Amino acid sequence: MKRIFLLLAIIGLTTLSSCDGDPGPQGPAGPASEVFELQNVNFQLNQNNEYTIFQNLNPVLFDSDNILIYRMSGTINPQTPIWQLIPRTLFLNEGELDYDYDFSAVDFTIYAGGTYNLATTPQFIQNQTFRIVIIPGYFSKMPNLDFNDYDSVIKTFGIDDTKITVLNKK
Repeated sequence: MKRIFLLLAIIGLTTLSSCDGDPGPQGPAGPASEVFELQNVNFQLNQNNEYTIFQNLNPVLFDSDNILIYRMSGTINPQTPIWQLIPRTLFLNEGELDYDYDFSAVDFTIYAGGTYNLATTPQFIQNQTFRIVIIPGYFSKMPNLDFNDYDSVIKTFGIDDTKITVLNKK
């Protein structure tokens, strides 16, 4: 009796698991991840004695979207930049230099601050290049993704970073 019941259960599961229905309509496409770049920009000293770079965003972000900003800290060769996620603290002979940022749905600001007069190290506040990666909110909490690794982020979100929009074209 138990064997007949087991045989019927296996046949039933096999039959039910192999049924296909109509696929149904395709849902709307979700928002795409995007990458923008600021090339050779200079931090400006504002009225609060802060070095900042301010930029409007287009497209406007959704409330759940997130932004990651990477600073080009150098290159391996002309085709291979080195990207560091900010916020970032650099420990220099002159003292500590901090890069940070904030953003809203329509703009972002990158900050440079430190424990010394940043004007004495112009190589860290002039001619800087940044990559701004917009990530849809439902992706921004991926536990196994190392957001510090620019190449991993680009690969995970399927971003073609050979077609980057430059925000500060002259």
